[in-house]
Amino acid sequence: MVLLLTIALIACGGDSGTSVNDDNMSSSSSSSVIPASSANRPSSSSKKIASSSSTPRNDVKSSSSNKALSSSSKRSEGDPSSSSQKAVSSSSSVIPASSGNLPSSSSKKDGGSSSAMTSSSSSSKKVSSSSEYVPYDHFKCLADNWNLRDTIYKQFTDPRNGRSYYYYTAVSSKTGRKVTVMAENLNIGEMVLGENDQNDDTKIERYCYNNDTTNCDKYGGLYQWAEMMQLPSRCNTESCYKKIESEHQGICPEGWRLFTWGDYEIIRDYNDQYGDGVKGLRSQCFHGNNASGFSLIGGGKRNYEGGFDGLLDFSRWAYPQEYDSDKAEMVYVGSVVALSDLPSSKNTGSAKTLGVSVRCVKIE
Repeated sequence: MVLLLTIALIACGGDSGTSVNDDNMSSSSSSSVIPASSANRPSSSSKKIASSSSTPRNDVKSSSSNKALSSSSKRSEGDPSSSSQKAVSSSSSVIPASSGNLPSSSSKKDGGSSSAMTSSSSSSKKVSSSSEYVPYDHFKCLADNWNLRDTIYKQFTDPRNGRSYYYYTAVSSKTGRKVTVMAENLNIGEMVLGENDQNDDTKIERYCYNNDTTNCDKYGGLYQWAEMMQLPSRCNTESCYKKIESEHQGICPEGWRLFTWGDYEIIRDYNDQYGDGVKGLRSQCFHGNNASGFSLIGGGKRNYEGGFDGLLDFSRWAYPQEYDSDKAEMVYVGSVVALSDLPSSKNTGSAKTLGVSVRCVKIE
């Protein structure tokens, strides 16, 4: 009898054997049941996703960041990175940045594998490294005297890219001559990297300081001389004086022309009641008080080697005039330094291939 009872128990098996193992297998096959913090082995679909991204939390963060970068480059006219950033940002609409849980397989498939790579490869060259860019408020760098600030400035919108500029009319206290000029540096064109020349004659090209389009938004674009003049790029290495017009439009909007030495003289001779001199030409964002209204800002330059220097140290611009002693490769330039009150010199020359700021004057 005892022998028959023993044989019966062996035939039935233990009460914890296959049923628990079946539950574990069923649970591990579904990634939606396993939280991101789980130490259990993920399913095959989870492992496939994890191989293309470091961790789910990092993936979410990168996706959210790229969404902001995409919106920045989209605002910055001509930024060639905008399409790639836009593709990356689409994943953040599926995965909230605040989520700490493992995203579903469908949301990961859309954006999890490439967001970090796109951020590291393009943001350093094309857009700001900040997590979210807010368009720069140019008005805060205009005259600090509220009476001047609120009464002299008007706005003009460039129909080519929808960019608005503050401008005003300057009057020489010595001659009474007037000139209506932009109080901001021009920002137009497709960004090219500083290591390249602006040699595509089919479109307007610009440099942005440190290859960052947000610097173009704040300080304006930087342009080689032939680009500024809208002359063939060969004019940077050979004389094109016969192509220079008396009111040369260049890359300025229709109805505007490039800034000249005569314009600078009018602006320099503003009604300087307190002896501010050049300090009155610089905005308060550039170690000045902007008593003239001209609101110079230190945009720096693109140098000979293709790098950038001098941001907030000096403002430099080129005139539509080739240098007398070397018409092939040099032009006349103006320059104002942040910590010096020396005025710009009429006889200063510089290479055509530098990238400098541009101001425009209204044709009246």
